[in-house]
Amino acid sequence: MSVMTDRYEAIRLRNQLCFPIYLCSKEITRKYGTMLEKMDLTYTQYVVMMYFWEKKSSNVKELGKTLMLDPSTLTPLLKKLEAKGYLIRERSQSDERNLTVTITEAGDKLQDAALSVHDEMCGCIDLSAEEAETLYKLIAKVLMNVENR
Repeated sequence: MSVMTDRYEAIRLRNQLCFPIYLCSKEITRKYGTMLEKMDLTYTQYVVMMYFWEKKSSNVKELGKTLMLDPSTLTPLLKKLEAKGYLIRERSQSDERNLTVTITEAGDKLQDAALSVHDEMCGCIDLSAEEAETLYKLIAKVLMNVENR
């Protein structure tokens, strides 16, 4: 019997970058979810808090653009973080359409707990600093290429 070339070889799971990226994202997010329960945060709330630990204050439009989250996702998320006392949402005095969000002292203090989450995740992922940097750059390149096409 002759060996036939599989004309569908290109679309086999083993040949897809999207599949291991999807699985990796799903499993990392699941693992974070378990760790973040101690902080009473979802993964997406954690990402928002990381943004505010760095920026301290921002308008919702810039936050959404940076995190690639739409207003329908951000509004309830920010309301929950405000109810927990981690953020304050205020309408701009000069333009009522702009909503400014600022981290509170309680929100800022969450950074200490986040350090242990970061350390635990680094242990799970188990890459050297150089490997992590290379992976980050490659993923950022893929994301930029997909966004621009």
